[in-house]
Amino acid sequence: MRNDLPFAVQIDGLSHSFGKGSMRRKVLNSISFEISPGEVVLLTGPSGCGKTTLLTLIGALRTVQSGSLIVLGNQLSGSGRKVRQRLRRNIGMIFQGHNLLRCLTAEQNVQMGSDLLPGLSYLTRREQARSWLRAVGLSDQASKLPHDLSGGQKQRVAIARALAAKPRLLLADEPTAALDSVTGREVVDLLKKLAREQASAVLMVTHDPRILDVADRVLKMEDGRLIHSFG
Repeated sequence: MRNDLPFAVQIDGLSHSFGKGSMRRKVLNSISFEISPGEVVLLTGPSGCGKTTLLTLIGALRTVQSGSLIVLGNQLSGSGRKVRQRLRRNIGMIFQGHNLLRCLTAEQNVQMGSDLLPGLSYLTRREQARSWLRAVGLSDQASKLPHDLSGGQKQRVAIARALAAKPRLLLADEPTAALDSVTGREVVDLLKKLAREQASAVLMVTHDPRILDVADRVLKMEDGRLIHSFG
């Protein structure tokens, strides 16, 4: 995948619906915007307005129904499963469910991110996992399994795992929701550092007014439409 793309994400007229027949409901209505490499964009709006659906489409977790969606140079409209699978290796995802593997320790879960990087020895990948756990304040929890961690600790492990893969695009759904104000600020500062140092694009869904200042741009959605952009 090329590293000199003018946009990490290009969306034009993207629409999406759920259900069939009389139960069919449009959740995204002609969304259009771009995100540049190194840019931090926040996506705000009331619950149920389509933010998470948009995130999963950009993350190649859903099939595009209508409109154009180009992610890291890949057109996802009409794309096959192999294209989407390959693309996902370059996308970091942080969702509210954490999605940690229950049988792995915190360190091993984070190392799953480092395992995606080519050409690294096992010892290097393990040290990178430990480094990211230190960065999110969990070096003393490295050997614990997910069921022994609090909700906020699980969230930080999920964030460390996503960062460990050094993604070209990072998608985060309410990454600070389970975190206190200090930890939440540290986490979003880490995400911004990733964006700046590695030219990674970051798109965060949030209701947290405490982190709006971290964004280069804030997009607001309502009823499946993009209604405002500022920053």
